[in-house]
This record gives sequence, structure tokens and C-alpha cells, in this order.
Amino acid sequence: MIRVLLADDDPLVRAGLKLMLRGADGIEVVGEVEDGGGVAEAVRELTPDVVLMDIRMPVLDGIAATRALAQARAADQEAPAPQVIVLTTFDKDTTVLEAMRAGAAGYLLKHTEPEEIVEAVRSAAKGRPALSPSVARTLIDYAAGGSGTRAEEARTQLARLSDREREVASGVAKGLSNTEIAEHLHLSAGTVKAHLSSALAKLGLDNRIQLALLAHDASDR
Repeated sequence: MIRVLLADDDPLVRAGLKLMLRGADGIEVVGEVEDGGGVAEAVRELTPDVVLMDIRMPVLDGIAATRALAQARAADQEAPAPQVIVLTTFDKDTTVLEAMRAGAAGYLLKHTEPEEIVEAVRSAAKGRPALSPSVARTLIDYAAGGSGTRAEEARTQLARLSDREREVASGVAKGLSNTEIAEHLHLSAGTVKAHLSSALAKLGLDNRIQLALLAHDASDR
């Protein structure tokens, strides 16, 4: 059962999400909060697998709340580490990138079809990115327009990885799944997963989207 926490200051949005998700097999809404300041405590108490996070909320916005969860995990490896999907009406480039760098594993717009939101929750719970098409386009454009300084910084970061870890990072940047990377490198999927986890830990990253952005930056010429 995938446990989901809802974080949105609009009670009608929360009610709609609860109704939608409760009708989906294998998904359980375990709680809800109406401001970003309550997210960390709710995560500790309810241990959700996925948080659906609005951006514009009182007390603490969704990006700051996402960043706080990542920082808590970095400080305590035993802390719950739910996957965060930002669910918002805002699709500005800077907002998307800020959310991804804060540790979000997905970014959906609120006009996304219900079945796509449900599938995104399932994907995020498995560690796969969940992005609206326009958001994916934003990330592709960002990767294509990297600056020289950003590329150099990214290469310095990736130099901390082993050769295999960099090969796995390259595969992630190309949008390959662990299975596809394993086939390409002639490794087992478990070995790829281990290299991926090691790379994320060495670089202080939270998910494969952040690693993909870094690897794209490093490949910029």
C-alpha cells in the first residue's frame, strides 16, 4: 500500500485529491496538512511514501518544506524519506528548477488528468520521476542551455564518483531506467541501483532528477 500525505492550503483541493486517490487500488491517504510548516511533523508521525505538495502555502512554502525534508534526511539517515511530488498551478522555469533542486521527485500541474496523478504517485513511490509534459520540456531546455561555469562546476562534482557511478549517472541523464542502464553496461539491475544510491550519497543529492540535471550540466560544451 502506497501511503500518501496531502499538503495544500485549499480544503477543496485536498478533498478532491482524497476522493481521487481513495478510488485507486493500492493507495491510501494517511493524512493532510494545510501549511508547509506542518509537513515535517506529519511526515515523522505518519511516514508517508509520497507527499503531494502545493507550492503557495502559508507559514512555509512547498519548496522550503521539500528542502527541509531533504535536510532532515541528510542529518539523520533514519528519518523518513518520502518522495515529494509538487502539485501546483505554477509552471515558471525558475519555480520548476528550484523545486527539483530542493529535492522534489516530481512536478505536476493541477490541471493534470486524475489518472495521470494516480500514475505519478505510483511512479514516485518506485523512485521514478513524475513530470508534466511542459515541466519535462523546461528541464530539457535548461539542460540544453547550460553555462560554461555551471558545466565546470558539475564536472568537478562528478569527478568525485567512480567510473561506474559516472556511467550510471550518464544513463540517468539520458532518461534510461535502471533496467535499461543495466543492459547497456552489462550489469545486474541490483548493481546499477547500488551504484546509483552510492552516487546520490556522495553528491548529497536526493533523487535521480537532480543527478540527471548535474550530468546534463557536466556534458555541456
